Amino acid sequence: MTLIKSISGIRGTIGGNPGEALTPTDIVKFTAAFATFIRKKENKENLTFVIGRDARISGEMVNHMVIGTLMGMGVNVIDGGLSTTPTVEMAVTDAKADGGIILTASHNPKQWNALKLLNGKGEFINAEEGAEVLKLAENDSYLFANVDKLGKYSQDETFIEKHINHILNLPLVDVEAIKKANFKVVIDCVNSTGGIALPALFKALNVEKVVELNCTPNGVFPHNPEPLPENLGEISEAMEKHKADVGFVVDPDVDRLAIVCENGEMFGEEYTLVAVADYILGKTVGNTVSNMSSTRALRDVTEAKGASYSASAVGEVNVVEMMKATNAIIGGEGNGGVIYPELHYGRDALAGIALFLSHLAHSSKSCSMLRTKYPAYFISKNKIELAPEMDVDMILEKIREKYSRQPVNTIDGVKIEFDKEWVHLRKSNTEPIIRIYSESDSMTKADHLANKIIDDIRELVRA
Repeated sequence: MTLIKSISGIRGTIGGNPGEALTPTDIVKFTAAFATFIRKKENKENLTFVIGRDARISGEMVNHMVIGTLMGMGVNVIDGGLSTTPTVEMAVTDAKADGGIILTASHNPKQWNALKLLNGKGEFINAEEGAEVLKLAENDSYLFANVDKLGKYSQDETFIEKHINHILNLPLVDVEAIKKANFKVVIDCVNSTGGIALPALFKALNVEKVVELNCTPNGVFPHNPEPLPENLGEISEAMEKHKADVGFVVDPDVDRLAIVCENGEMFGEEYTLVAVADYILGKTVGNTVSNMSSTRALRDVTEAKGASYSASAVGEVNVVEMMKATNAIIGGEGNGGVIYPELHYGRDALAGIALFLSHLAHSSKSCSMLRTKYPAYFISKNKIELAPEMDVDMILEKIREKYSRQPVNTIDGVKIEFDKEWVHLRKSNTEPIIRIYSESDSMTKADHLANKIIDDIRELVRA
């Protein structure tokens, strides 16, 4: 049983003892604490929250608990039902709500669920705000409403349709070019809410030839729901079988997007953002942002267009803060998360699909040929486990000192650049582990760079 209390939400496995997993008791506690926080922040008595969930098996139970708690706190609830994370984010502002809660554990397996917490802008709360929510929950600092002040409940099943309409209204989504290209697409929606949203999006984009895989929103994931190459054998085979032009894979809450080429090869999750950014930058001058563990290819593409690239700490809320600070017109994360502020400040696979299809239509290239346009980088992901008594911060500081003649970034662990190679070291907040990501122009070189840093760490430990 696991319960992870983080700054942007509460994530855990279903069942078990209170405080050790995401039990009904914990759902009530953290929902009540979040309602208390928003009431304090907004300094108003009458609040309205938007709620939506992915299709995982525990969703209905969690949904009832959250809605009942909010009503018990005197908060009016608009229930969007089965929805996507970006849809709920946009629905908060569309409904002029004071906050929102998305019930999803994203790419985690079926035994997990989570409460993702949104402010009145439809954006994830920041670290300071998250810490306050956790403190309120820990101290049971919340007061339920009396019978005359209970919240009201309503449903709105139009949120996905409104979300798609917003996407269609984006100037850079070229519906006519997409229709003219006459694409045949294959989609894998891992039996969650992408199975509702993606077919509706393609219909709106006039994409008539759609092969649907795992589009029944019953929460029975047919494979590991994280959209990584090792989990996507089914769609890879389907691409050639159906002679499709492009394939799209989303995670259960539809904020991450992986693309599959016509030959069944992966476009590369890191390159979802790169390709969309290339299209945006070709039409609009502006800056870009990704997190420090994402591919350098975005920087290359950005600088080739005469714009500036910035790297943020890992985490969507950190990317968004950096995007606002640098007036970035496109950003996101290398896990297939595209953030397009023209629409909203949140990772959005639906927007990513519409923009990528526009890009592909304008390029007059096959998906695989478009992929060759971008610099080829490879990321090696490793970790080293240390003894519990080890001072991890001291080790990271020693590594920073050793490579102080190189460009070093310490806003999130230690990132060291070596010309067009880099290595990023981040400590775990829950265990004595240092995660080591490295990138180079071949996997052999990326592995070699990571192993060199691992050897440095081992030498420090021995010393």
